[in-house]
Amino acid sequence: MKRFKGFVIKEFYHIFRDYRTMVILFGMPLVQILIFGFAISTEINNAGIAILDNSKDAVTQKITNKLLSSGYFKLEANLSDYKEIEPMFRKGNIKEVIIFENNFAKKLETEKKANIQIIADASDPNTASLITSYTSNIINNYQLEMMKNQQLPMQINPEVKMLYNEELKSVFMFVPGTITVLLMLISAMMTSISITREKELGTMEILLASPLKPIQIIVGKVVPYVFISFMIAVIILILGFTVFGMPVQGSLFLLMGECLLFILMALSLGILISTVTQTQQTAMMISMFALMLPTILLSGFIFPIENMPLPLQVFSNVIPPKWFIIIIKNIMLKGVGLGYIWKETLILLGMTLFFIVLSVKKFKIRLS
Repeated sequence: MKRFKGFVIKEFYHIFRDYRTMVILFGMPLVQILIFGFAISTEINNAGIAILDNSKDAVTQKITNKLLSSGYFKLEANLSDYKEIEPMFRKGNIKEVIIFENNFAKKLETEKKANIQIIADASDPNTASLITSYTSNIINNYQLEMMKNQQLPMQINPEVKMLYNEELKSVFMFVPGTITVLLMLISAMMTSISITREKELGTMEILLASPLKPIQIIVGKVVPYVFISFMIAVIILILGFTVFGMPVQGSLFLLMGECLLFILMALSLGILISTVTQTQQTAMMISMFALMLPTILLSGFIFPIENMPLPLQVFSNVIPPKWFIIIIKNIMLKGVGLGYIWKETLILLGMTLFFIVLSVKKFKIRLS
């Protein structure tokens, strides 16, 4: 019994001395519960909206104030013409436009009826449904408050229109998100084990003894995976178009170019992981666990980023999939060109160059 007790104590010592094991055992559950707790939310907070008030009277101002004071919405712009609606949606700053008809208060007083049009960006159907539901409920509550002081019933009719996904098909959200998740995880995972495999097999010395420079070794590792990952992206897009009816409203060449850029970014990140790890198992765990949760939860794939706490919103800016999802949705659903997504493209390009430079630097430090 003493031997068994001593053996168990020894195992405890081994576990507690290995800080990496302790991080996995205690750190990962802590991080996961915090991210899940704060990131997963079905509520709407500070959703960007624009208002086109053709009446500009006391009633429309009261309804506007009631919407903004609810805490669910944030006014991004006051529009003056219908032509401004489409460009505002394409910029991606707003989720909804509320349009008051002409002579709104006068019609409500004389005809006991007035109309409000609600136009929502349905490229994310879940968010669009929630936003329009919240808006309609707030308007209906205001209507009930007004009717308390009126002998005759008054009716405000919210007319809802969905842009880019009129049928609210969830596949329009899941296909871009699935492409992003698969390309990120597969590309990073494949390359993260490439250099560590060489270390484990003992063939790294042969590479170092060759006349190849570190940058040439890294690029040589990446090139085959670029082709494989690009083929995966093409297959997913073909399946999305043929099987699920996912449209491609914008330029197919621009879409393919952005996919290629994102693949290069993910591959360079995988190479960086492989240069700072010693075993394939460690590299695979980092590429799977450290990338999967942020990609799914903090990229805007499923849960709107504006609903998250401010620290997570700030942290999401360093999550590459966030920018790629914005790009791919804008091209496929909104049909935008490079003029609308140049900022996101530059961010991905900068991240790619950063990961490549850091990989070369780490490669020299650790292996030369």
